Amino acid sequence: WGEVPWPGGGPRVYHERQRLELCAVHALNNVLQERRFTQEAADEICKRLAPDARLNPHRSVLGTGNYDVNVIMAALQSLDFAAIWWDKRRPLEQLVLSRVHGFIVNVPSNVSLGFVSLPVRRKHWIAVRQVGGTYYNLDSKLKAPACVGGEGELRAFLQDFLSQGPCEVLLVVSRAVEESGGWLNPE
Repeated sequence: WGEVPWPGGGPRVYHERQRLELCAVHALNNVLQERRFTQEAADEICKRLAPDARLNPHRSVLGTGNYDVNVIMAALQSLDFAAIWWDKRRPLEQLVLSRVHGFIVNVPSNVSLGFVSLPVRRKHWIAVRQVGGTYYNLDSKLKAPACVGGEGELRAFLQDFLSQGPCEVLLVVSRAVEESGGWLNPE
């Protein structure tokens, strides 16, 4: 875990690698570019969201993570950020990228045990963030951050995910930007 020096002397990019089913925690930390959340913190959020539940609906019954969107939203709210669902019917050109802190994308993912891929699909959380003027795919399943590029490449990258079917994009914005609607160009 931690900062990854970019080859060629570029910016340092914070990137956590996948552990257990903690992709939501990793996506939060990667989009924030620092370790702000732990499994324990996410479990505490789950308890606050469902204080009387015997089996908490916001995480895996096995206690290995697999947190839902409510945990991500509550975690971001605790830092004065908001998560906004992107309406897939809108063209991505309407995004005011300069007002978006980052993205958390939810994609279907195959489940595997070692080298064996199981016929089960789970949801996986991925962070995308601009660092030093370049957007990076900070998927915790990657060995290192993957360069996406500039704004045009970012829009194409997000559109590729959205066209794959059951995928959701969350915009991570400040609370002030959420309240003003400043992340969206209505044209």
